[in-house]
Amino acid sequence: MSSPTQSDISISSTSTPASRLTALLQNTGLSPLHNTGWIRVTGEDRVRWLNGMVTNSIQHLTAGEGNYNFFLSVQGRIQGDATIFARPDDLLMETTSPQVAGLIALLDRFIIMDDVELADISSTRSGLLIAGPKAASLLQQIGLTTDNLAALAMRSLTWNDSEVDILHAYSPLVPRYELWADEATTAKLSGTLQNLGTPLCEDQSLEWLRVLEGTPQIGTDIRDRELPQETAQTRALHFAKGCYLGQEIVERIRSRGNVNRTFSGFRLAGDLPAAGTALEADGKQIGELTSVAAIPLPGEVPTTNLAFGYIRREALDRGLPIAYPGGVATPVSLPFSQPAASAPPVASEPPERV
Repeated sequence: MSSPTQSDISISSTSTPASRLTALLQNTGLSPLHNTGWIRVTGEDRVRWLNGMVTNSIQHLTAGEGNYNFFLSVQGRIQGDATIFARPDDLLMETTSPQVAGLIALLDRFIIMDDVELADISSTRSGLLIAGPKAASLLQQIGLTTDNLAALAMRSLTWNDSEVDILHAYSPLVPRYELWADEATTAKLSGTLQNLGTPLCEDQSLEWLRVLEGTPQIGTDIRDRELPQETAQTRALHFAKGCYLGQEIVERIRSRGNVNRTFSGFRLAGDLPAAGTALEADGKQIGELTSVAAIPLPGEVPTTNLAFGYIRREALDRGLPIAYPGGVATPVSLPFSQPAASAPPVASEPPERV
C-alpha cells in the first residue's frame, strides 16, 4: 500500500477534527497518551516466566527491543494484549489503562515458585504521541533523534537535562513515536512541539487514524471470544518459541491451515451502520462490523464510510456480494490507502485478501 502524499499544511487555532486528521496523514499531529498503562516485571525468573505467558518470544529480546503479544486463556481465547520491552533489569509491558489491573490479576495466578514481581507503574510515566510522515524530522528539530530506531524499539535520551524514553510505536500507515518522561518534562515537550505549529489532536481524529490503519482495539474489535489467528495480527505470534498458555489451540489452528472467520477491512456504500451490525450474503449472516467510521479524507467530499470486522473466509473465497441493513460492504485489505478508501465500492468485484 502506498502512503498518503506528504505536503505542508497550515494549522489554524480554529482547526477542526478533519484538519487534524489531515495533519496526521500529511504532516504531524500530537496527543497526550492518557489511556496507556505500564506494568513492570522484575525478578530473576522474569524472562523465562513471562515467555510462558504470552504468544510472542520474549526470551530473544535484547535491551531496548520490544514485540506485540496476546495473553490467552487455556482455551486459546484472547484475554488481553501488550507490547513488551526488554531492559537490562526488568521488562516493561505497555497496554491500555483499563487492562492493567486485570492483566496483573491474571498473571499473578501463575506466579508459583518463580522469582517474579509485577507492579503497576503507570502513574510514574507521562506520555506523548507524535504521529505523521514528518514526525521524525520534527523530533530531530527539537534534539530527539530517531535515527536507527527500529520498529517497536525504545531508547533513552536526554532533553533539557531530563531523561526521555523515545519509542518507535506500531505504525502501519504513518510513522508513530511516543515520548515518555515525568509529567513536567512531557508538558514542556508538548509546549515546544505546539510552538512549532504541531496541532494537538483530539480523540476523534485519532480514532479516524486508527480505523484507516486497520488496527483492532481490545474490547472493541478483539473480545475474549476471539482466537489469535482470527484477528489477522500475526505480528503477535511466534511459532517456534516453546510452550505458553493457550499454545495448544494456536498450534492446532496453524496445523489445520486457517480459521473459519478472519479480520478484514470494508468500504461501505449506503447508510453508516452502527458497530455490531451483521454482515450478510446469500441471505445468511456471515460476519459483523466491529469498528465503523465516516472519515473526512483529505481532498474527499463527502466523508468516506469505512469499517472493519470479522467475516467468514468462505464468503471471501467465493467473492460473494456482502450486504448489511442499509448498504453494501466491499472487503479490502488493511491498512486503508487513500485511493482504496475513496474508491467507490462495487458489490460484484472480487474482494482483496487480507
